Amino acid sequence: MRATVGGTVIAEAPESELVRIEGNWYFPPSAITPGALTESPTPYTCPWKGAAQYWDVVTPDGTTKDGAWSYPEIKPSAVERVGTDFAGYVAFSPGVTVAEG
Repeated sequence: MRATVGGTVIAEAPESELVRIEGNWYFPPSAITPGALTESPTPYTCPWKGAAQYWDVVTPDGTTKDGAWSYPEIKPSAVERVGTDFAGYVAFSPGVTVAEG
């Protein structure tokens, strides 16, 4: 699977390494292109996953504000609910295309 913005690859990994949650593909941290994400101050807390970290997606064409998010420290009940530990995995907002690559 590949996450892209305007043809620039932001993340890439085999589907078997991704986690699907609520219709979103979460990429492992190792799949993220170095320099593609910068921390955003946008706050959000999911009632069942925990506190989110939003990221701005940076490409040569510009920045997609809050184009990605992750959960650095997830609630133990979230691991049970999803069936795997997805702490630090990154999902993408509309504006970032996620498709088979």
